[in-house]
Amino acid sequence: MKKGLLVAFVILIIAGVVAILFTNRAKNQAKVKSAIALNNIPVTVTQAALQKINETLSIVGSLYGESEVNVLSETQGRVIAIYANIGDRLAKGSPIAKVDDELKQASLLSAEANYEKTKTDMERYKKLNQEKSVNDAQLEVSIQAYKLAEAQYIIAKRQLSDTKITSPISGVVTSRAIEVGSVIGQNTPIVNIADISTMKLKVNVSEGDVFKLKPGQEVDVKTEVYPEKMFKGKIKNISDKSDEAHTYPIEVTVPNSREYPLKSGMFARVYFSSIKKDEAITIPRGALIGSVRNPQVFVIENDIAKLRNVVVGTEIGNDLEITQGLTPGETVVTSGQINLKDSTPVTITK
Repeated sequence: MKKGLLVAFVILIIAGVVAILFTNRAKNQAKVKSAIALNNIPVTVTQAALQKINETLSIVGSLYGESEVNVLSETQGRVIAIYANIGDRLAKGSPIAKVDDELKQASLLSAEANYEKTKTDMERYKKLNQEKSVNDAQLEVSIQAYKLAEAQYIIAKRQLSDTKITSPISGVVTSRAIEVGSVIGQNTPIVNIADISTMKLKVNVSEGDVFKLKPGQEVDVKTEVYPEKMFKGKIKNISDKSDEAHTYPIEVTVPNSREYPLKSGMFARVYFSSIKKDEAITIPRGALIGSVRNPQVFVIENDIAKLRNVVVGTEIGNDLEITQGLTPGETVVTSGQINLKDSTPVTITK
C-alpha cells in the first residue's frame, strides 16, 4: 500500500516537471517570435510605374521690341523743335526733332553756286579743248575742280538734311534725351524707338536642355500682368556659344496683342512644352534617399529592403523620372527609410 502511494507520488512529480518544461518551451518560442517581429521595420511602399509624360521647361526672361534703335545725332547745334514724345507711335521716316540749320543752309547755297560754276567751266573747257584752244592739262584741272565742288555740294546737302532727325524704323518712342534748346553734338543720344508689334523674349537655357530645343518650335508665354492670358510664341534662334554659367541664350518671338498689350522690359515666363517623352518609370519624390549626385531607393524583395542606386531624370510634379536602376512593377519604399539599412527585414503597412 505504501509502495503504491510512493509510485503514484513519483509519477505525479514527473508529470509536473514535464508540464513545466512544455510551458517554458512555449514561452521561449513566443519570445523568439516576438523578437523576430520587432526586428521587422514597418514601411509603406508603392510600385514603380510607367507613366506617359510631357516634360515642360519653364524659364523667366525679359521682353524687348523685335527691333529697338537708339537714335543718335549726326550733326551738332541747338535743338529748335521736337516732334515726338515718349509713347508716340512713329512711322519710318517720321520727324523727331529739328536742329538750327541757318548756317547749314548758307553752306549749301555756297556749295551749290560753286558746283554750278565749276560745271559750266568744265563744259566750256571741253569745247575749247576740242577746238585746240586749251591743252589737255588745262581741261584736266577744270574737271578736277568740278569733281571737288560736286563732293562739297553733296556734303552740304547731307549736313543740312541731318538737321532734321527722323525715325529709322516704325515703332514707339520709349525714351527721349533732349529738350528744345539742348545743344547737341555728333553721336548725342536723341530717342529710343522700339518696334513692339512683335516682342522678343530673351532667356538662357542650360546645356542639358538646349539640345531638346530647335528654332521654329512653338512655346507658351505668360506674364504677371495678364495671368489669365497665354501668349503663343516661337523659338527664333539658339546661340551656339554658352556664357560663363554654361547656359545658352535663346530668343523667342511673341506677336503683340492690342487687347493685352505687352511693353518692352516686362518680365515673362516661357514654357517650352514641345519637349515630349512617350513613357517613363516614375516614383514619388519621397522614395528617394541619398544626395542628388548619388540618389538611391530601397526596393522590397521577399520582405527584405535592398538598397539600390538609381539615375534620376526629370521632375514631374511630385514624382521623379527614373532613367536607370528600376523596372516597372518593382516595390519601392516610400516611408520608413530612416530606420533601414541594406538587407533589413521589413513589414509592409498600409
